[in-house]
Amino acid sequence: MKKRLEPQGIWEEYARGRAYNARHGLYETVKQNENFYIGRQWEGVDAPDLDKPVINILKRVVAYFIATIVSDDVAVQVSFPGGADQGLGEALSSEVARVMEQAKLKTQNRDVIRNAAVDGDGAMYLRFEVEADPLNGGAIVGEVVDNTCVIFGNPQVAQVQRQPYILLALRRTVESVRSEMAQNGFAQAAENLKPDGEGESAEDGRVTVLVRLWKENGRVHAIKTTRECVVKPEVDLGLTLYPLAWMNWDRVRNSYHGQAAITGLVPNQIFINKLFAMGMEHVKKMAFPKVVFNEALLPEGWSNRAGEAIAVQGDPQVAVASPLPAVDMSNQVMMLIEKTIAYTRETMGATDAALGNVRPDNTSAIIAVQKSSAMPLELQRMSFYQFMEDVVRIILDLARVHYGVRLLPLEQGGALRFDFASLDKLRYALAVDIGPSTYWSELMQVETLDNLFEKGVIQDAETYLENVPDAYIRNRRKILDKLRARSATTSMGGMGNEAVPQVPYGAEDR
Repeated sequence: MKKRLEPQGIWEEYARGRAYNARHGLYETVKQNENFYIGRQWEGVDAPDLDKPVINILKRVVAYFIATIVSDDVAVQVSFPGGADQGLGEALSSEVARVMEQAKLKTQNRDVIRNAAVDGDGAMYLRFEVEADPLNGGAIVGEVVDNTCVIFGNPQVAQVQRQPYILLALRRTVESVRSEMAQNGFAQAAENLKPDGEGESAEDGRVTVLVRLWKENGRVHAIKTTRECVVKPEVDLGLTLYPLAWMNWDRVRNSYHGQAAITGLVPNQIFINKLFAMGMEHVKKMAFPKVVFNEALLPEGWSNRAGEAIAVQGDPQVAVASPLPAVDMSNQVMMLIEKTIAYTRETMGATDAALGNVRPDNTSAIIAVQKSSAMPLELQRMSFYQFMEDVVRIILDLARVHYGVRLLPLEQGGALRFDFASLDKLRYALAVDIGPSTYWSELMQVETLDNLFEKGVIQDAETYLENVPDAYIRNRRKILDKLRARSATTSMGGMGNEAVPQVPYGAEDR
C-alpha cells in the first residue's frame, strides 16, 4: 500500500487506466464525437477542390436532449422517516438549494448532460473552498470534469462509491504547481519540476497532476502528485463519500464508461455530408448548359460576351455550334438525404414534433406528441436524477465536515441553530427525493390552493396563506400573525365561564 501512495506507484495506476481507455477507443471516440458535435466534420479529408458542406443534425438533436432533460428544474426535498423533524428537513432542503444556486450547479448540469450525450459520461467533482466565500468560512463548489480525466480503480464497475480508488488527472501550468508545492513544504522538489509533455503539445509548459482518492476505515483520503513529485501529502478528508458524481448516457456492460448518443450515428452524418457534397459538385458542373462548336469553323474559340462579333471560316449559315443539354441529377439523391436525416432523427427519438418542425394547427395533439416523443429519454432522465441525488448527498457530507454550527432560516420565520457534524448520526435516515420542479411549481401550488379553497376543502384563510409562496403576497407573515391573533381572541371570547380565569373574591375592592 505504501508503494501505491508514492508518485511512481500512482503514475503506474494512471498508466493502466489510460491503457484501458485506449483499448476501448475512448480517446478517439471522444475526439471524433466532439468534432462532429461542433461542426468540424471534414477533419482529415484531403479534397481541396471539393466543397465541404456540414448538415449538422447531431448538434440539434443533442441540444434537444439537453433541453428535454433539464427543461424541468430540479427540486430537492430532504426528509426524515415518519415525518419527524419536519422543520429540520425543510431547513436542510433550503440550504441545499442555496448551495446549488451559489455554486451554479444547475447551470453546470447542462454541461454534464452535454458531456454525457456527446462523450458518453458526465462527471462533477465537488469540494469545499475557503476562498469561495471567506466571510462565511468557505463554500461548496462544483466543477464539471471530462470523462477522459477520470480513472476508476475498478473499470468494470460504474458505481463510484464501490471503487477502491479514483484518479483525477489535471493539466496545470508548471508555475502554479511549483507554488502549491512550496506552500506544502516541497520547495526543493518544486525547483526540479518540468513539463512532462503528456498533453496535446509537448511544449505547452504544463504538467499532469494526479489527485488520488481512496477510502480507509470508511473515510476518504486524498493525495496529490505528479509523475515524480508529491504536490500535497496524504490527508484525511473526513468524508464518507467520494466527492465525485458520475452518470452514463447509455450503460455499457462491464465498463464504467457509457455509450454516447451520437457515437453510432457518426456514419450517418458522414454519409449525409458526402452525398450533399457530391450533389453540389454535380450542380456546379452539370446544371448549366454547355456549348459544342466546330473548332475548324471557329479557330479563335467560342466567346460568351454579349454583342461581340464572332469570326467564322466558311459559310456562316452552316451550324457552327449547338447547346448541349444538361444532365439532371436524379431526384433520388435528395430524397435519400432527406430520408437519412429523418430516419436518423427518429432513431434518436427526435421527431419533427419534438423539434418544433410542425405547424401548430392542433396544439393539444402537438403537446401530446411531444410528451410521447420524450419517453425514450426517460432512462437518461432517471440517470440524471440519480446523479443529482448523489450530488445532494455529497453536499450534505461536505457540509457535515466543514460547516460546523450555522443558523438555518426556517420557512415559518426565525432560524434554527444546527450543528452539521450531527449529520454523522442522521445521514442514514435522510431521504433525498429528486424530481422536476413542476411537482412543486409555485404557480401550480397557487392554482391548486385556489381550487381547494373554492371547493371548501380549505375553509380558513390561515391555512391558505401558510401554503402560499412568499412572492405572491406581500407581507404574508404579518397578515398571518394578525389572523392568528384574531383567531386567538375569538377563541377566548367564545369560552364558557368555566374556561375564563376567575377573579379572586374581594379583588375588585383592592
